Amino acid sequence: MIYFDNAATTYPKPESVRRAAAEAIVRYGGNPGRSGHKMSMDAAQAVYSVREKAGEMFGAPPENVIFTANCTESLNMAIKGLAERDLREGRPFHVIISSLEHNSVFRPVHELTKRGLTYSIAEAAADDSVTVHNFESLVTPATKAVICTLGSNVTGQLLPYERIGAMCRRKHICFVGDGAQVCGVIPVDIKRDNINILCMPGHKGLYGITGTGLLITDGKYPIYHILEGGTGSTSLEAEQTPFLPEGLESGTVNTVGIVTVGAGIDFIKRVGAERIHSRETELCSRFIGAIENESRVRIYRRERCSYLPIVLFNVEGSSPEETAAFLSDSGFALRGGLHCSGLAHRSAGTLPEGGVRFSPSVFNTAAQTDMLADAVKKLAHSL
Repeated sequence: MIYFDNAATTYPKPESVRRAAAEAIVRYGGNPGRSGHKMSMDAAQAVYSVREKAGEMFGAPPENVIFTANCTESLNMAIKGLAERDLREGRPFHVIISSLEHNSVFRPVHELTKRGLTYSIAEAAADDSVTVHNFESLVTPATKAVICTLGSNVTGQLLPYERIGAMCRRKHICFVGDGAQVCGVIPVDIKRDNINILCMPGHKGLYGITGTGLLITDGKYPIYHILEGGTGSTSLEAEQTPFLPEGLESGTVNTVGIVTVGAGIDFIKRVGAERIHSRETELCSRFIGAIENESRVRIYRRERCSYLPIVLFNVEGSSPEETAAFLSDSGFALRGGLHCSGLAHRSAGTLPEGGVRFSPSVFNTAAQTDMLADAVKKLAHSL
């Protein structure tokens, strides 16, 4: 299979990441932060070194880097942790999300409406200034947070997140960024980009293995824990450990996965984020150029918008699932359907079936992209 589903998880992983996973299983068998013996301390040091790398990459001190199982867990931790005290004590808590949100944002926000939270949806326009205005116009005295994707996992549209964050900073509102598709692809710095809490997977743009995620905070807005348990600290206390990172990391962390994230960050530094982004963007442009004149093919991109290396398309007369199945039989891995993002597909106008997503990686080639385009055209002509 030729793999073009990197917006779901990157594949293949760099050789250095695969090597790091194998070595970590052998070298870091101790439980990090739970024992005083050398094996435990070695594992703890390995985990801490990745905190340092991630903190340096995204502009935060290492103690403010929290490891999770995936971006969904990070977002749930941020959203529910921010709202917990206000909702428990009956204070109003209003949030604003975008029209491009993944269900990892939409569903926890919706779930909290059962406890009194209210939310509004800001339309992501083709014009960035209009998008920022749409967010700002929804701010009320009860607005406590703006929670939005930095870039859509469906169409790849980039939101003007730095400007949205600046608006939040002026109005003393917490800005939570879903960096699932952006982190590792485009440089993000929480200070420069006015982000208070940044959530991301470790297995996408950071090239780690699955089962890895990060929550990075500037520490300005307290996050109440949604899990309690062993932290390796304050073990005599019944209350959850009050400080970071332990307070948000109950239980044993995924040492092997975390080590692979560190190797992925090293890979990005070695190759260069700009080079990776440029390569993937070139492949998207090549793919679009090859299929855009096909009368039965529709590409979902808007003028004046900036895009991640993602292309959403459909072939008229073939459902997204049928198109993805045809391409799979032809040797290509793409994802068809709704991509866990009903809001974004509603915004793109692809309901009820969704679309097919092309998301290349730095390891793909122009020849592979041309072969995929030929397969898409073959399907279109057969219809």
